[in-house]
Amino acid sequence: MAVKIRLKRFGKKKAPFYRVVVMDGRAKRDGKALEEIGIYHPLNNPSIIEINSERALYWLSVGAQPSDQVRKLLTLTGDMGIHQGDKNAKSTVELAAGKVSAEDQIKAHADAAEKLKAAKAEENEKAKKEAEAEAKAAEEAAAAEAKAAEAEKPAEEAPAEDAAAEEAPAADAAEAEEK
Repeated sequence: MAVKIRLKRFGKKKAPFYRVVVMDGRAKRDGKALEEIGIYHPLNNPSIIEINSERALYWLSVGAQPSDQVRKLLTLTGDMGIHQGDKNAKSTVELAAGKVSAEDQIKAHADAAEKLKAAKAEENEKAKKEAEAEAKAAEEAAAAEAKAAEAEKPAEEAPAEDAAAEEAPAADAAEAEEK
């Protein structure tokens, strides 16, 4: 069976989009495919070309023949160069302005996670410092209260001793009178 990698057309009149498919060479253009390995939207600016490189390389390695248009797409994605043994083959597909490559998305997500983690660690550190400062302030306040309480106790005890001293001569005088 002659296997071909070609485009399968979808969309309405004057607005086509394609799927890159692997199919029997004898099948109709829009017939049943063995496998879909990518998409191609030529009307977008820049054109959207997404091809599963792993599967494309597999089918090329087992002898599937790409159509002329698919050969050009595989050259743009770098898969044709890799299949032919070019170690430096790279994708030259332009991404849409708002679109970011998968690798860049992963890096951006990892960076955002690191920033969030650092911010939480900083918050926790700040909270610990505040708690330590509050504990220290509470300890100092308790020590100040204890000092104030100590200062008041001798002042309260001193008049009591004075009163006892005043009572003592009166008691001595009362004892003297009894005798």
